[in-house]
Amino acid sequence: MEQNLSRSLPPLFPQSPFQGLPCGTASRDFLSRLQNFPELKNDTFLRAAWGEETDYTPVWCMRQAGRYLPEFRETRAAQDFFSTCRSPEACCELTLQPLRRFPLDAAIIFSDILVVPQALGMEVTMVPGKGPSFPEPLREERDLERLRDPAAAASELGYVFQAITLTRQRLAGRVPLIGFAGAPWTLMTYMVEGGSSSTMAQAKRWLYQRPQASHKLLGILTDVLVPYLIGQVAAGAQALQLFESHAGHLGTELFSKFALPYIRDVAKRVKAGLQKAGLAPVPMIIFAKDGHFALEELAQAGYEVVGLDWTVAPKKARERVGKAVTLQGNLDPCALYASEEEIGRLVQQMLDDFGPQRYIANLGHGLYPDMDPERVGAFVDAVHKHSRLLRQN
Repeated sequence: MEQNLSRSLPPLFPQSPFQGLPCGTASRDFLSRLQNFPELKNDTFLRAAWGEETDYTPVWCMRQAGRYLPEFRETRAAQDFFSTCRSPEACCELTLQPLRRFPLDAAIIFSDILVVPQALGMEVTMVPGKGPSFPEPLREERDLERLRDPAAAASELGYVFQAITLTRQRLAGRVPLIGFAGAPWTLMTYMVEGGSSSTMAQAKRWLYQRPQASHKLLGILTDVLVPYLIGQVAAGAQALQLFESHAGHLGTELFSKFALPYIRDVAKRVKAGLQKAGLAPVPMIIFAKDGHFALEELAQAGYEVVGLDWTVAPKKARERVGKAVTLQGNLDPCALYASEEEIGRLVQQMLDDFGPQRYIANLGHGLYPDMDPERVGAFVDAVHKHSRLLRQN
């Protein structure tokens, strides 16, 4: 146990862990708190991520801090979305809310993937009923000149680091804390489309008509993401998830050319950066929604965990990726509209299909705003109950 815990907790640093990293908030008090995080009491999620044996299947939910919780809606009512993201206190509170309701095995920091385009100097607003909106999206190659230098952009994200440190402290070692970011292709789609899109036609137009500019933009994003993710670990994140939410808009060829190389580069450079900074390694998760066509490649991309959406059959996924990585997922989020009895049946089937080890239970995507918190609790409880029974057999 001691070996597992020491791997997941940051060491005492002879010098600032932020030296060379994008955080201008590293005061003595901040570093003092960083070096004295509470001892981790439940490391089941981390052990599963590292591929070690666990007594039961750990479970957490994407978007577990969300509008389905009345306390979340109450907290969020006081300010706009991105103002909330910039408030470490608010992000901490929102992150902890689901942990007060459910016996989850991990927390994920409340933030948004679009803080990265904001840090690059792009205006982003959250429009009620519509979602994210970029008043001035990237339309031509010359628009890339408007973006901040990646190093300067990364330095704009100190508020995320502060939120992570505060949350890690207030978790009091209950469960590990996950940091995250959007993958380069997914971020590019928003920056070019100007918001959400059902076709990604404008972003894909770039790939076909402006391949060099596309690679330049994807490289810029990678150069921001690497120090951003390293900074999250330095601030207290104990695992990292990269969201390639729009993988499904790319076919095999485009994914191999414009998404996968940058996914690999992020993992490689983050791991090297952690080592250089004297930080303990953390497990990394890649979640490429609708990227079932690239499972084998994702399993070899440098991540300890591969997340699956609900369109992938667990047994077939395991056959395709082998036993070298942990799998995460993948209950259809809409299954939580079912009765508690049916949720229990579906969870039991999912656990049977994934097997008892090298597995982290989750949904195949995030929780929806109209879901009943009681059903979320039923899902979490069913995972714990049935996984323990599975290990006894």
